[in-house]
This record gives sequence, structure tokens and C-alpha cells, in this order.
Amino acid sequence: MSQVPAATRALRVLRYLATQPGPVPLDRIARACALPRSTAYHLLGAMAEEGFVVHLAEDRCFGLGVAAFEVGSGYARQEPLARLSRRLMAELVDRTGHSAHLAVPHGRDVLYVVEERAPGRPPLVTDVGVRLPAHLTASGRALLAGLPAAQVRALYPDRAAFVDRHGVGPATPSALRTVLAETRQRGWAVEEGEVTPGLASVAAAVLDHNALPVAGLAVTFPADEVAPDARAALASHVRRAASALTHRLHGRPA
Repeated sequence: MSQVPAATRALRVLRYLATQPGPVPLDRIARACALPRSTAYHLLGAMAEEGFVVHLAEDRCFGLGVAAFEVGSGYARQEPLARLSRRLMAELVDRTGHSAHLAVPHGRDVLYVVEERAPGRPPLVTDVGVRLPAHLTASGRALLAGLPAAQVRALYPDRAAFVDRHGVGPATPSALRTVLAETRQRGWAVEEGEVTPGLASVAAAVLDHNALPVAGLAVTFPADEVAPDARAALASHVRRAASALTHRLHGRPA
């Protein structure tokens, strides 16, 4: 029973941080969660050791860590997400003629949980259960572009965090920031040849009730079949499907 109050305080802190637009100073967390400052300090230290919060020493702030994000996206990895998305994805395949897939975050990877293959299209590496580096996939970039900058820094602190598949794609934190800035400005993510040579994908994020990304919805196509200037039209279909799935999940648009 002695563990219950500490667990309650920790959950209160997580809930508060989840509602904030960015990392928060210790004193503000203590006030918002009705905790003594010393208690908040020790509690946040323990939560940081477990990966649920990250301490940004240079800013003297705390933000959500990778473990918190993984727990928060757990619902999205389970059957309800697949059940709610399958019809939307089948309709997306019918409209575009290209295969569609849904991926959820898993650390620095994305985990594919649903695939709808278009008739006559070649098999993809994005089978259900496959994990791929998030920074190289369109689905992963759609997810990363919707995260607070502090979470992206925690996931990709240095060059060692980047996996290479075919010698293309961002390989440093600054290169990734550029890709994600372009993704946010465009409103959808794209990759070409970074996962499989000759194939390209466009993707959009599915959002939760805090307007944070819980999944990436994408279509994949032969790069030479869809000219770069025609991909925005294809992406508009993907964005509409992602928006519909956000609504079904009771999510909030960004």
C-alpha cells in the first residue's frame, strides 16, 4: 500500500506533462501537481531513470520521455486500432490503387500493424510485425514531425542514433530537423528509395486526444509511376484517411 501514493503522484505528473506544449520547470510541475518541491525533485529523478521523463539540464526543465510515449501509444498498437483503421485503409487502396499500411512508434523504429495490399502490386517490406527505422520511413517522419522537439532530441541525441539502409536519408540530428521542418511545412511526409530502392511513400499522422501522433498512415508506390509534382494529390487522400481515423479514435486535430 505504501507504493500507491507514489504511483498516484507519478501518474499525476505524467498527465500534467502530457497536456503541456513543451518541457516544464520543476517548480511549475510541483505547483500544478500539488507536490512539495523536494518530493517532485526526487520523483522526477526516479521517473527519468526509467525513461518516463527527460531532464533538459540546459533549460532546467522536464519533458516526457520515450517510455511515456511508448506507453501512451500502447493502445494504438493493439487490436482496436487495427479494427478501426482497416475499412478506411481498404477505401484508401481503392481510391489510389496503391498499397497502404499503418505503423505505430516503437522507440526509434516504427512497427507496422496493418497492411492493405493493392491487387497486382509487388510485396513490400512493411509486413505486419516488421520494424523499420522511423527517420527513414514516411510513416515515421509523419510521427516524428508531430512530437515536441525535446522528445525528438531524446530519441536522436547524436549521429550514433541513426541507422543506415541504402546510404540515403538523414544521418545527423541537424539533417533530421531539416527533414521534419519540411514535413511540417508541407503537411505530410515523404520518402523515396530510403527504405526500398525504386519505391516511394507518402504519409500522414493519426493523432490522439492531445493532438499528439499515435500512428502513421502511408501509401507506397513505384517512384517512377507518380511524378514528384503529382504526389501532393496522392498525399491528400492519405491525409483525409488519417483525419478520419483520428476522428474515430476521438483524437484532436493539430
